[in-house]
Amino acid sequence: MNYYNLKDKKEVVDFRTALIRSQGKEKGLFFPERIPMFDPEFIKNLDQFTDVEIGFQCMKDFTGEEIPPDILRQIITETINFEIPLKKINDQMYILELFHGPTLAFKDVGARFMSRCLSYFLNNNNKKVTVLVATSGDTGGAVANGFLKTKGIEVVILYPKNRVSDVQEKQLTALGENIYALEVNGSFDDCQSLVKQAFADEEIHAELLLTSANSINVARWLPQQIYYLLALKQWQKTEAADPVISVPSGNFGNLCAGLLAHLRGMPAKHFIAACNENDVIPHYLKTQDFKPKETVATLSNAMDVSHPSNFVRILELFDHRFENLTESISGTSVDDDKTLQTIQEVYKNYGYLLEPHSAVAYAALEEYLTENLDKKGLILGTAHPVKFSGIVERAVKTKIPLPDALENLMKKEKKSFEIAPEFKALKKFLLRGK
Repeated sequence: MNYYNLKDKKEVVDFRTALIRSQGKEKGLFFPERIPMFDPEFIKNLDQFTDVEIGFQCMKDFTGEEIPPDILRQIITETINFEIPLKKINDQMYILELFHGPTLAFKDVGARFMSRCLSYFLNNNNKKVTVLVATSGDTGGAVANGFLKTKGIEVVILYPKNRVSDVQEKQLTALGENIYALEVNGSFDDCQSLVKQAFADEEIHAELLLTSANSINVARWLPQQIYYLLALKQWQKTEAADPVISVPSGNFGNLCAGLLAHLRGMPAKHFIAACNENDVIPHYLKTQDFKPKETVATLSNAMDVSHPSNFVRILELFDHRFENLTESISGTSVDDDKTLQTIQEVYKNYGYLLEPHSAVAYAALEEYLTENLDKKGLILGTAHPVKFSGIVERAVKTKIPLPDALENLMKKEKKSFEIAPEFKALKKFLLRGK
């Protein structure tokens, strides 16, 4: 499988190169040259396959011959070696709990897959690799955990100052070792812009072997298809009709992976891009008018993104045809008041504890199902409620127990480097000692 640059389709690379370089010329994202279809019998009989085999069948065409089948199976095994259950909330709605991994967030799947692929490719490489990543909350923690103590790899994480939760910040700043956290006086969009500038800087590339672990990287984005298939495997045991799927959406890598799996043959009735008050994409899907604007800080901070990088991949999936796109996906914006109200009502009515991002997805799906009473759906539970305990506890007046692993982490010292949202500050840090 080769990958082409969405900004320069003449630039074509293999999986290994796309993984290591992260993006192509002019900061273009890489995209698979073809969409490999699932065997209909495979989709029909998911319950006959192990989760690892499902993951292998999902990813084998994207890695091609570059990763041997036995190595790929081992990578998949280590990627999803935790529970990913689909749980019923009420008669119309389910939640896929993606927060049982080591950092209690859905990004553990993509980060673990990428880290293991990168380690395989760099096994005989003597040059040190710098993994550069911007995070709005959970990506950084998942990447830090996935690459912690990995020989020959340094991780540099940019995060917006005062815009991540206490738990998220500790997962970024308390590990030490080969993990470096840069606290940026700005928004996630500022952090993401700095990362993109670094990848376009020739002086940095002359000194460093640089790669990104954001969802702009194909090895972070593509394996997220796996848990959509695992959700369908469980869904088919109790439900006959195809699900409506509501996805908490910030940088749109998660939703893009689900849409890719759908276009490959995974059945779904409809997808919902569930956004907070940063509503650029919901506005576009309703009006075909794309109006970027300043990012607004919300309770669902990991989705505080106004310039989602992966939306261009979604447009590519649908051949940049608006009518094709809106047949499969709609967008909904949910404000903070509605987010808190949803957390309260779901806990009161069903005894289920949502965190802000999942609450946004729930509210968006609830709105859709109110107008489509004959349908049922699922939301993606992207983070454990404890990661947003201050917000959740305020909403439901109930204390959330801290898992043992987090209790130890929260006692550790925060170590970060504060920088201005200026490229020269990031460049100085990256080239320190060079």
